[in-house]
Amino acid sequence: MRLSELSGKEIVDMKRAERLGILGQTDLEIDETTGHIKAFIIPTIKWFGFKRQGTDIRVPWHHIKKIGADMIIIDVHEDPPYANRK
Repeated sequence: MRLSELSGKEIVDMKRAERLGILGQTDLEIDETTGHIKAFIIPTIKWFGFKRQGTDIRVPWHHIKKIGADMIIIDVHEDPPYANRK
């Protein structure tokens, strides 16, 4: 799958039934040695395209359960669910 095919998909937390963002607004953390995606970094607050003060949500790749036509479903087992905020 190409990155361009992921763009525009909604990221949904299966456990909380919560929309986290759209992948086009999301950064990727990539392992520089292997080129594999390590995590999605989702900004929590956007206002007219400009990022305001807030934390980012880091979703490790292994939490992704399904990539569908319109959305990416994640399942995070940690409590709190997004402990790796930046």
